[in-house]
Amino acid sequence: MPKIGIIYNDIKPIACKTAHQIQDQLLSRGWQVFMATGSGGLLGHSKPSRPVCFTPIDQLVPPHFDQDLSFAIVLGGDGTVLSAARQLATLNLPLLTVNTGHMGFLTEIYLNQLEPALELVLEGNYTLENRSMITVRLFREDTLLWEALSLNEVVVHREPLTSMCHFEIQIGEHAPVDIAADGVILSTPTGSTAYALSAGGPVITPDVPVLQLAPICPHSLASRSLVFSDKETVNIFPATANRMVMVVDGNGGSYILPEDRINVQKSPYNVHFIRLQSTEFFRILREKLGWGLPHIAKPTSVELP
Repeated sequence: MPKIGIIYNDIKPIACKTAHQIQDQLLSRGWQVFMATGSGGLLGHSKPSRPVCFTPIDQLVPPHFDQDLSFAIVLGGDGTVLSAARQLATLNLPLLTVNTGHMGFLTEIYLNQLEPALELVLEGNYTLENRSMITVRLFREDTLLWEALSLNEVVVHREPLTSMCHFEIQIGEHAPVDIAADGVILSTPTGSTAYALSAGGPVITPDVPVLQLAPICPHSLASRSLVFSDKETVNIFPATANRMVMVVDGNGGSYILPEDRINVQKSPYNVHFIRLQSTEFFRILREKLGWGLPHIAKPTSVELP
């Protein structure tokens, strides 16, 4: 009997309702359906008194989800997609992402497109788009304190009410660089349209095998975003006496002390998004972010041809 998984945002009533409707529909057609909430992929927040607060990557898979699933349906916004990516990464399952949130930049379809889209997927009429992930680990000397998979980015920044921070960053075997800023962002190509974009970084198409380092409010005109090969391992060392905060995918993270080291490298796992339209990335940029649209409103002082 074929099997399908459903990951849904249990905070949104429409996602809950739709998940159970899909379950009933597929059960009547002879499919086995396993359901789980996206909360299982949420990252824990460490505290100064409790620095170890994370679930090992291989233990995030929901109960009854395995590699025998044909694919998984994700119902929610971008946050649910990020959680599901962590939960199912080790299974290498195709993901049909359905937007029940707001922007839904990472989602493939809207709710009103679900019925015909599901029929296409059940018939196998789709392509896959692979997105790279990074593995983020926090070490204190040689002790692993925290780890997580990230589809978007890892951010290290100063705490509120503290001053600017210094970071010593080593990329691969290259000489370390010192950055003075409010924080730094290390993102994947997928994350280049998230926080890194707001920090002035470039948009990177998903198929380019690179990572991006973007400083947040740097204290130097020479500190600009850097794009480099994702084969390089990155180590971030705090170079200031202030305690810092690390956040992964805008979801959870850990406190960073001066003696800590953050290690980031490309994950062996990819996210496999089901695509029903041609994977034309610029179309998504136009639809979701308004990139490249013509300037309709012109100043009245400008004479148009």
